Amino acid sequence: MPAPKNTFKAAIREDRFQLGLWVALASPYAAEIVAGSGYDWLLIDGEHGPNDIPLLSSQIQAVARSASHPIVRLPIGETWMIKQILDTGAQTLLIPMVESVEQAQALVRAVRYPPHGVRGVGAALGRASQFSRIGDYLETANEEICLIVQIESRAGLAALDEIAALDGIDGLFIGPSDLAADMGYLGQPGHPAVTAAIKDAFERIRKAGKARGIMTLSLDQARLYRDLGADFMAIGTDVTLLVSATAKLREDFLAGGESEAMPVAGY
Repeated sequence: MPAPKNTFKAAIREDRFQLGLWVALASPYAAEIVAGSGYDWLLIDGEHGPNDIPLLSSQIQAVARSASHPIVRLPIGETWMIKQILDTGAQTLLIPMVESVEQAQALVRAVRYPPHGVRGVGAALGRASQFSRIGDYLETANEEICLIVQIESRAGLAALDEIAALDGIDGLFIGPSDLAADMGYLGQPGHPAVTAAIKDAFERIRKAGKARGIMTLSLDQARLYRDLGADFMAIGTDVTLLVSATAKLREDFLAGGESEAMPVAGY
């Protein structure tokens, strides 16, 4: 019995566009609710969401019961964090702030078992191997791990070609907000200079045969990124959707003016 099939990795290898959403509320219950919405993938955010390894693990479990593929973004690409989160069952990782080929090489080694990497051999204790019930997990796990590196600085763009050429890097994800800030356009991810840099990066990633990822909170920007060739893209976050929906509900009610209260059964 091999390691579970990574449906997201298979999809981006076959050039099937994958639509996603950010999950940053740090709640397994909220993640389970979002997972029923039909997105191809959900990004469980350990960088900006108030998460730790056990909480990330619980959200992976909540999402795994749905058709959405859980991707975990760790706060940093530390080998010990990668080892722990892979053992909990994560198969796709997004690592932020990758700026050099040396950094990317270390990440590739961190997600692979020896002799091709340095991942610790302890999956028998974790969900990844169904607690040792998958007999040939060690022999098949490497192939089902998907590693995405996040490029979000001028240094990352300068090293992009070397990073994209590495075996073991499955996709490169452009972070528009941090890239804009590093380029001198803080708070302006849609600035023409930033868009031009993203377009160039997408062309270089495609030339290397790797998948191109990005996220935005603007649907107009999302359509532009799709036209530029995004292979996988997030179009919102659970946090901003909750904020906007709750605010809109209140505003819609108040806009209707005061009216006589009507009895409602059960209330």
